[in-house]
Amino acid sequence: MNDPRTPQPRRQARTAVTLDVTVNGVLNFVEGQITDLSEGGARIDGASMPARSRCEIHYGGQVTYAVVMWSEVDRMGVRFPYELTHGPLYTALKRARTASLIEPSQIFQSSRPVTFGRRGLN
Repeated sequence: MNDPRTPQPRRQARTAVTLDVTVNGVLNFVEGQITDLSEGGARIDGASMPARSRCEIHYGGQVTYAVVMWSEVDRMGVRFPYELTHGPLYTALKRARTASLIEPSQIFQSSRPVTFGRRGLN
């Protein structure tokens, strides 16, 4: 039988991102930055609210609802009650995942000159 105190494995892969957001709690708006995102939740640096509190994450003109799962002085982890399936946060997540699949050598491949020196620049 599963012990309810044992952390369960994540269903979604976490992806590193850098997204400036505004977090709306019960009494305040706090600026923060999402640094870790999945369809089911996020880590927000620079913002902190009490664990188990509800909040709104404002990004790209849209609001995403969340519940604070853990909180430290300068960051917190939130869970989305409904998994991301569309909207600006979902688009940013998909974009970050696609970018992480590109090899670093491929980024510069298209801008690299075909020849070396002046001969190729007629």
